[in-house]
Amino acid sequence: MLELRLVQGSLLKKVMDAIKDLVNDANFDCSSASFALQAMDSSHVALVALLLRAEGFEHFRCDRNISMGMNLGNMAKMLKCAGNDDIITIKGDDGSDTVTFMFESPTQDKIADFEMKLMDIDSEHLGIPDAEYQAIVRMPSAEFMRICRDLATIGDTVVISVTKEGVKFSARGDMGSANIVLRQNTTVDKPEEATIIEMNEPVSLTFALRYMNSFTKATPLSNTVTLSLSAELPIVVEYKIAEMGYIRYYLAPKIEDDEEETKPEA
Repeated sequence: MLELRLVQGSLLKKVMDAIKDLVNDANFDCSSASFALQAMDSSHVALVALLLRAEGFEHFRCDRNISMGMNLGNMAKMLKCAGNDDIITIKGDDGSDTVTFMFESPTQDKIADFEMKLMDIDSEHLGIPDAEYQAIVRMPSAEFMRICRDLATIGDTVVISVTKEGVKFSARGDMGSANIVLRQNTTVDKPEEATIIEMNEPVSLTFALRYMNSFTKATPLSNTVTLSLSAELPIVVEYKIAEMGYIRYYLAPKIEDDEEETKPEA
């Protein structure tokens, strides 16, 4: 038996908006401690990991570990039927091939329930190793979204370079090039507007902007975003979800084919 009751139902809608364009079908893994998802995007380039801890739900009951395969597009359509202030309850019975979403208005004068068929999805659970990152940047999520959107008008890839001076986002394309630099800035009145850089060594990596712009769909979930970078490792783009957990995106850096020719002579 599974029963999860979330008072701020709009949170679940925002979570779905943040992943449905990347992942079509995925297994939600429910245990006594959390409601989680881990899935690759359809082209197997990016990985998304979602964790919602049991403590963040008003009521959380999961008698045994259960994996529910869902089409995220369909789930998002169902959640669109919930009002932003609605309380959302997710229910599933052992052995059932459906899951029920119940939406209650805050005044309790309207209750809607939607039943959705579950799917059998083969998915390998990828162990994500804990890594030490050469550079970690915390910055306002709206700023990161704007930078990715602006640079996508110039080119297809972004080079993210972190030095002790700051973090630089660069793009180049047929029409020209662009560089946006954010300096470390911790003196702002509001902590969520700060740009904080922790760096062990400088790092510069190239990523596909198409994916970065997809990741920024999680911006409504958090005022800040954390970028963790290391040479040869995927970048981790993390948005904290209130007190409940996080959504993390992993994307491998692009290796430039012509890097060898363009390296300056030592």
